[in-house]
Amino acid sequence: MSNIISTNSKRINVVSIKLVKEKSINYLPRTISSPNDIAKLFQEFIGDSDREQFVVCCLNTKNQPTEISIVSTGCLDSTVVHPREVFKIAILSNAASILICHNHPSGNLEPSNEDKNITNRICEVGKIHGIRVLDHLIVSDNSFLSFKESGFL
Repeated sequence: MSNIISTNSKRINVVSIKLVKEKSINYLPRTISSPNDIAKLFQEFIGDSDREQFVVCCLNTKNQPTEISIVSTGCLDSTVVHPREVFKIAILSNAASILICHNHPSGNLEPSNEDKNITNRICEVGKIHGIRVLDHLIVSDNSFLSFKESGFL
């Protein structure tokens, strides 16, 4: 084999992908059975943040949370979210389903049109990947809104 590299050749990176655990947190109920169960976890995780953050929580087949990750951090009243980033963690985690959440630092839990649109897009992508989106929550430091319970999902 020749050591000469053609000027027309293209170098291709050889890569590997792995999930890196940064830390762990305790979750007492172990299994998600209601929006209230997961709201407590999300509120603890991002409820008092001064900027909008979008989070995904991956679940196994028994509805037990396995991983939680901040997908996006924005500013006071918005954050940019792409389904690709939401499902990157879900696929790497072998999630059976996911819960998504973002906070409203203002305390106003009413979902915007953008909130509804991105939720619909994420649900459609989830169907393609075979990963169900169980709910989308909007949280503040002391309350929450469930898209599922409110009829938006």
